[in-house]
Amino acid sequence: MSAVRWGRGAAGFGRALWPAGSPGLLAEEGALGGVWSRKRSSTASPCEQDRRKDWGHAELLEVLKARVRQLQAEGVAEVTVKRVAVARAPEAGGAQPPRQAQAGAKGAAATLSSRWAQKLDSDQQLMEKRKQRLEGKLQERVEKGAWQKQLRLEPRLLSRKLASQLQHWEQGAPRSPWEEQLAQLLQEAPHRLSSEAAAAPADRGPESRLEGQRQRLLSFFECCLLTGHLPLAHHVLVTHHSKSQQQRLLTLSMYNMVMLGWARQGSFKELTYVFFMLKDAGLAPDLQSYAAALQCMGRLDQDAGTIRRCLKQMAQDGLQLQGLFTAVPLSAEERAELLRAVRKAKPTFTPPRLPVPPPQVNTSPLLREIYAKDPAVSYPRLHLSLKELQGLFQQQLRVEMATTITVESVEKVPLLTKEVLHARKTLAGLRTRWRTALYRELQETKESEAHAAREGRLSLFPYLCLLSEKEIVRVLLQTLQALPAQGESLLFLAHELGLRVFKRKQLRNEVQELEQRYSKYLHLLASDTQVAEPCLPRQHWEALGVPEAPHEQPWPMSVVVQLGKQLAEVLVRAAQMPSSLAAPRSPGTLIPVLYHVYSFRSFRQIGILKPHPAFTQLLETAAERTLTFESTDVPMLCPPLPWTSPHSGAFLLSPTKMMRSVEGSQQHQLLLERCPPAELHGALDALTQLGNCAWRVNGRVLDLVLELFTDKGCPRLGVPAPPSEAPRPPEGRQAPKRCLLPEVSPAEKAEMRRELARRLKVAREMQSLRADALYRLSLAQHLRHRVFWLPHNMDFRGRTYPCSPHFNHLGSDLARALLEFAQGRPLGPHGLNWLKIHLVNLTGLKKRESLQARRDYADELMEDILDSADRPMTGRKWWMEADEPWQALACCMEVARAVRAPDPTAYVSHFPVHQDGSCNGLQHYAALGRDSVGAASVNLLPSDLPQDVYSEVAAQVEVFRRQDAEQGVQVAQVLEGFISRKVVKQTVMTVVYGVTRYGGRLQIEKRLREIHDFPQDFVWEASHYLVRQVFNSLQEMFSGTRSIQRWLTESARLISHTGSAVEWVTPLGIPIIQPYHRDSKVMIKGGLQSLTFSSSVDTSQKPNTLKQKNGFPPNFIHSLDSSHMMLTALHCYRRGLSTGAPHCCRRKGLTFVSVHDCFWTHAADVAVMNQVCREQFVRLHSQPILHNLSRFLIERFCSDPRTSKSIWVSRLTDTLLSVPKTGTFNLEQVKHSTYFFS
Repeated sequence: MSAVRWGRGAAGFGRALWPAGSPGLLAEEGALGGVWSRKRSSTASPCEQDRRKDWGHAELLEVLKARVRQLQAEGVAEVTVKRVAVARAPEAGGAQPPRQAQAGAKGAAATLSSRWAQKLDSDQQLMEKRKQRLEGKLQERVEKGAWQKQLRLEPRLLSRKLASQLQHWEQGAPRSPWEEQLAQLLQEAPHRLSSEAAAAPADRGPESRLEGQRQRLLSFFECCLLTGHLPLAHHVLVTHHSKSQQQRLLTLSMYNMVMLGWARQGSFKELTYVFFMLKDAGLAPDLQSYAAALQCMGRLDQDAGTIRRCLKQMAQDGLQLQGLFTAVPLSAEERAELLRAVRKAKPTFTPPRLPVPPPQVNTSPLLREIYAKDPAVSYPRLHLSLKELQGLFQQQLRVEMATTITVESVEKVPLLTKEVLHARKTLAGLRTRWRTALYRELQETKESEAHAAREGRLSLFPYLCLLSEKEIVRVLLQTLQALPAQGESLLFLAHELGLRVFKRKQLRNEVQELEQRYSKYLHLLASDTQVAEPCLPRQHWEALGVPEAPHEQPWPMSVVVQLGKQLAEVLVRAAQMPSSLAAPRSPGTLIPVLYHVYSFRSFRQIGILKPHPAFTQLLETAAERTLTFESTDVPMLCPPLPWTSPHSGAFLLSPTKMMRSVEGSQQHQLLLERCPPAELHGALDALTQLGNCAWRVNGRVLDLVLELFTDKGCPRLGVPAPPSEAPRPPEGRQAPKRCLLPEVSPAEKAEMRRELARRLKVAREMQSLRADALYRLSLAQHLRHRVFWLPHNMDFRGRTYPCSPHFNHLGSDLARALLEFAQGRPLGPHGLNWLKIHLVNLTGLKKRESLQARRDYADELMEDILDSADRPMTGRKWWMEADEPWQALACCMEVARAVRAPDPTAYVSHFPVHQDGSCNGLQHYAALGRDSVGAASVNLLPSDLPQDVYSEVAAQVEVFRRQDAEQGVQVAQVLEGFISRKVVKQTVMTVVYGVTRYGGRLQIEKRLREIHDFPQDFVWEASHYLVRQVFNSLQEMFSGTRSIQRWLTESARLISHTGSAVEWVTPLGIPIIQPYHRDSKVMIKGGLQSLTFSSSVDTSQKPNTLKQKNGFPPNFIHSLDSSHMMLTALHCYRRGLSTGAPHCCRRKGLTFVSVHDCFWTHAADVAVMNQVCREQFVRLHSQPILHNLSRFLIERFCSDPRTSKSIWVSRLTDTLLSVPKTGTFNLEQVKHSTYFFS
């Protein structure tokens, strides 16, 4: 049957695989002649036939030349060839066919040979010009023809019956073959579930091993459809379907995806091909399959009979017609075509309205007050007007649409000498060359990957087409610019490049609709607007009827790394420079800018891409003052979108996951999506509230930091020194070149190598710290006079983090000092006192003193405080001696402004005041076990003075040391006078979070080495001794804590032995699963080197028992402290106006942010936040947390009758039923503890 007979069915078949406007030759070398050979049909146009003749002339001349060379090589003296008559092509492009060339007889005149050679040269030049002209004209046609020839659409069916049936229908000529064939296929389709759903849980082992390959295949199909390469997706589907081993990888969703693509194009023949394969695979069509078929019929305006048979079969399969419009995600245009088809068979059919789900309410007793309907409740607003917020929205929209943002660097501005100007001009010229070379390399790479795709392999071709070549070139040049002088691991670079492509591919473009809805949303936040009913931001956004964006599956890690590796290799091949940078335009030897070398790091050999020293020097000389960031790596310029689902919230156009995880891992996302939406409301609203806090830069502190940064830094104050201050390679007797001298002993050589390695390590660390500070300070300078927001998401334990990595409040002392609230609040009667207390807390002094004593101490130091504020760099510099010097300085400046104000109570403060938990992990353990002794040690009990658990542990260790010293233990005698709070603090703090004795020993060893008077020969032995005594002290002081920790550890060990990862649900309803599995090795071969990396998130692997059991106790405690923080955030956000309550309780709605167990708010609102914090801690631990956990784990891991006889399940059941007994501590006392958070 001819192509014309297919009608619209083949409309989408002839599309070229290249995106519009993308240059590049797809056909293989030498494929052009094959496409235009005589074997092709002669139905082409006369113009086309004339072009073929010209092409044939060129080929004939090449043959003649080869024949002449052959005869000359054989020693033939003279060769006579009759004249080849090639007429000049007329305007129509035609040419006369050449006469046949013949070899002349021996002894012919030599003049003929000479004339023949001249004519041959002339004709060759003429034909070369015509060849070049034809190549340009026919390139696009050849590409399309090559793909049409090589991409297979007809399925290869494994079932002989189906293959025969398909052949019969192809050869027959009924009135409407494919529509009738589809109806028959639907009638005969097997009535069973898809393969991925049909497998019983007990048989999931082999299926799970194929999951990684399926993910890769699914992402390949998605990229093909996104880039307009539907024929390629179909071709790969056919290739995999035709082989029984590969067919196992195909799932119903893959067939449906390709069918939907053909349906959108109205290609019924190709859609029917997919239905043939669907039936051949033994799968039954679902609603999405029928939706694709009916949508295609609607586009083709099929007769009612075919549509009626299709609908009848759908009903027989138990599928509801209404489900096509409610359960299948469709665009408005697809929905219209589907409705058009249905109404041909059922003219009176009215599609059901999209159901408005009843408002789901979170039923957690901890959140009942948050979601209670109360007309007397209001919520805080921003200090900006609607017009201002709309302008900020437009700015953020432009940033995200550009995908990157360029900011000025704060590095010291160099003098514009001739050398600097010449270096910049040289770099500009090199980049112009590199762009051209990168375009060429990308095209060649695409051609190679396209060839692999034509063979049915999962190549990178569609991934390379996701971004335009211009975008990819820009990303690669940015990568080259940011590469450090010491180089970077090829695996790391590959991962980063692959992720950048993936993130940009996700960019949504629904700008107009977003503008309208976001403007309505701003009415809830703006200072000069009102809404009908006060509600939470998520509730208001959902009330606007905003459809949820379709969730896109993450790419497998192997795809991300392979794509990034391919791009890195493109950069290596394309980036070259002249051997002499003094004259870049002069002809000379080109050398690579990047070198691939191997190095040892942590006893492992890794491949590194390292820039040429000459290129590094050129960059340093040019001293360009710009930095480029991804739009998602910088703070937002407008309030973030409220979180409404696990994959919808934060940035305007760039999708962000609510729960961050390693790329390629899906277990967290799947767990969240299976969770009832209402159960996540607490987490969603808490993340939204944290992200809605507006920030600004503390300009005075920034100026002082920049002054140090552009000079020589100040490591003592956390300002990294420039590379010029890094240690240089040793000289003299320690010079590295002396290692080559024969008189140098092996011991001296080893010492030289160690010294060189030490200096290199220090230099690398300094460079890394300097770059981190450069990014932070440059962004701070860029945002100096702006208001900005920090959208938040969380890790798998529920702990929250800002999405912007370089500039946020979770950083060091310097990073925190640069930030303050954009919205101020008057200090009120107690705000100044809280500022003074906070200042003393930042110094690290008076930790064991009362709040009143700290306040009095601040008054005593007021002269030093004011001097620090007025003359920070030239005065007495008291602030530099604080534990947190930069935050202390910022607080000094705020106190100075407040005390000098005419009315300190009316002074509007933007400064955040912190309240820290007292060893928060131990606080949760003590509350879980109702441990009175432990509770007193961590300030759960009211007391006149704060208790310091670190000092108490140090005192207990000192008791053990004295006992051992009296018995003659040498190390105990050596440690006399050296056991302090500082030595044991880190170990005590991290024991609750699962630190092992080995890790604790390393922590103590580091502290001992910092003590100059301690004999260094005893460091190793003393650290062993002390970590043992610290653990013994904690066991004695926190007996309830240790019993709970052991119970959690043993439960996790037994769960992992059953073959499962540990799961639980937090008190706020967040489902948690530990992503620790046995490492699976992934190898990506070829190219510069074969990359091998380990993945511990592969759910097809067995759980890693050691990590599961060691990780469960700290992760469980982290999930509790995150629940406490979220509860505090939500209750601080809600402002109640209920009558009868004290004023401090009625005025909530305060600004609240956190750094895990450190809560921040305005000085005026510290008392309110403290009350909420204590109330929510008591409410949280009033729940039967351990018993709830036990019940959940038993139901999850011990209720399957098929595994109930397992010895591990039996032991697990016994363990889970043995919940640790609790003590007698009364939780209500926490509400009255002044130093619980202080």
